[in-house]
Amino acid sequence: MSMLTNKRVAILATDGFEYVELTEPKKALEAAGAKAEVVSPKEGEIKGWNHTDWGNSVKVDVSLKSANPNDYDALMLPGGVMNRITCVRIPRLLPS
Repeated sequence: MSMLTNKRVAILATDGFEYVELTEPKKALEAAGAKAEVVSPKEGEIKGWNHTDWGNSVKVDVSLKSANPNDYDALMLPGGVMNRITCVRIPRLLPS
């Protein structure tokens, strides 16, 4: 049995994440037994970045507005300058 079995990880991302910095850790988390879900302020799909060009999209599993932080054991923030800047400006994530 894996040490991450029955653990849920929220991967907070939006357009502009670095594609491999989301997809490779997500694969590793799932291989270790975790349920990794892409959480985003956008619904449907978000578009990744591949070095200097737009890359592939990934499916959003849970919209940020419906995500409950208490449902997750960990939070992952994939790299990518655009993703990081956008995510820190999400009103729901700002301190009150």
